[in-house]
Amino acid sequence: MIRFTQKLLALSAFIIASSAIADDGIIVFVNVNVLPMSAELVLAQQTVIVENGKITKIGSVDSVPVPKSALVIDGTDRFLMPGLAEMHAHVTGTSKKQIERLVTLFVANGVTTIRGMLGQSSHLRLREQFESGQTFGPRLITSGPSLNGRSVSSAADAARMVRAQQAAGYDFIKVHPGLSHREFASLAATANEIRMPFAGHVPVASGVLEALSGKMASIDHLDGYFLALLPPGNGATGGYGGFFDVMLAADIDASRIPEIAAATAAAGTWNVPTEVLIEQLVDGTSIVDLRLRPETRYVSRSVVDDWVAAKEALLNDRNYTAETAALAISLRRRLIFELHRAGAGLLLGSDAPQSFNVPGFSIHRELAALVAAGLTPYEALRTGTAAVAEFLGSNTGIVAEGREADLLLLDANPFIDIDNSDRIHGVMLRGRWLPASELAMRLKKFEVPK
Repeated sequence: MIRFTQKLLALSAFIIASSAIADDGIIVFVNVNVLPMSAELVLAQQTVIVENGKITKIGSVDSVPVPKSALVIDGTDRFLMPGLAEMHAHVTGTSKKQIERLVTLFVANGVTTIRGMLGQSSHLRLREQFESGQTFGPRLITSGPSLNGRSVSSAADAARMVRAQQAAGYDFIKVHPGLSHREFASLAATANEIRMPFAGHVPVASGVLEALSGKMASIDHLDGYFLALLPPGNGATGGYGGFFDVMLAADIDASRIPEIAAATAAAGTWNVPTEVLIEQLVDGTSIVDLRLRPETRYVSRSVVDDWVAAKEALLNDRNYTAETAALAISLRRRLIFELHRAGAGLLLGSDAPQSFNVPGFSIHRELAALVAAGLTPYEALRTGTAAVAEFLGSNTGIVAEGREADLLLLDANPFIDIDNSDRIHGVMLRGRWLPASELAMRLKKFEVPK
C-alpha cells in the first residue's frame, strides 16, 4: 500500500467522485502512479494537474501544491496512463442514437482516439463536433470513401479521387481490394506528391513490396504478407487463400519472415494487425463461448447471429482445416513479433465493430493477442498510445506536461498483467473526468434485452 502523506490526508475531504470539470477547469490526480508511455517507467506517488484539457504539471505528491478550487481524484494505488486508440475502427450508422452507442462503447473502455477506416462526408462534421465537445465522443481520424476496384475506373481517376479527398478535408485515403497495378501506382504517386497518407488493404495486383516502395502509411490486417511469402512458382495469387489468406499458411516460406519484416521497417510502413479479428474467426473457440462473451449484451441478437453465420461458413469451407488455421495463427503471431523486433511500427486496432469485435471491448482482446505474439505488456500498450502519437503527429499518447489530457486511470498495473488494461477506474476525455460509475450508467443504456 502506498503511504499517505500529510498533504494527501488534508486533501482527502475534498476528493470528488462525480463526472465534472472544475469551475476553473482544473482537475488533479493525487498520489497516483504514472505510466508515461514515453518509456517503460512507473513514476510513483505523483500529482498530475490538468487545466482546460491539458496536463500542466506532474511532480511528486509532496512537492506539487493542489489549487484549492480543483476537482481532486484520488490516485492511491492506481495507475494513470494515456487513453488508448483504436486504429482500425468503423463509424457505423448516422443517427444520433447509433453514434452515441458507438462512442459510449469506445470511451467506456478507455478508447479516446479512433481511426475510421471507411469514411463518408458526414464524418467530417462529426469529427469537428467531437473535437469541439458539441457531441460526446473520442478524437476521430477519418478517411473518405474507399478507393477500390468498383469505385476507381482508371489510373487518372485514382489520382483525381486522392486530390478530391484531400481537398474535402479527410485525414487519409482508405485502400480497399480490387485496384489494378496502374491504379494503385497512380494513387500512391499522387498521395505522396500532395502528402496525403493512404492506408488499408494491399491490392493483389501490386503486392506488399510495391506497397512498401510506394510508402503506404499503414497496412491493415497484415494483408498481403502471406502472398508475399509464397515461394516462387505458386502463381500470381497463390491460389485460393480464404480469409486474409490463412489457408495459404502451409505453403508460405516462413524463413523469409525476418526479411520482409526488415523491408517493412526500412520502408517506414506501419502495420495494424487486427489479430483478434482473424484469430477468433478461424480458431477453435466455440460459438457458444463467443455468444456468451459479456460484451455481447451490447449487440443485437441479429448481428450476433450474422457473426456466428460468418464463422460457421468459414469453418465449413472445403479448404479449411483446424491444423492450417492453427498454423496460420502461429505464423501471423511470428510475423507480428518479427515486425516489432525489426523496428517496424505497430498500431493497435481490432476492426470494430466486425465479427465478434464489440467496440472498445475488442481493443483489450487485441492487446492480449499482441502479448500472445511475444510483445511485453508495455510494448503492446505502446502500440495504442505513444506509437499512435508518433504515427499521427498528435499531442496525445503520452502522459507529460503540455500533452492533451486523454487519460485512463486503472485499478492495477497493466505492465504486470495486460488484463489489467480493462480494470478501469475512470477515463478522462479532453480534460473531462468520467468515473467508472458514470461509464457504467452510460453503458447500461445500450444493453440489449435477451
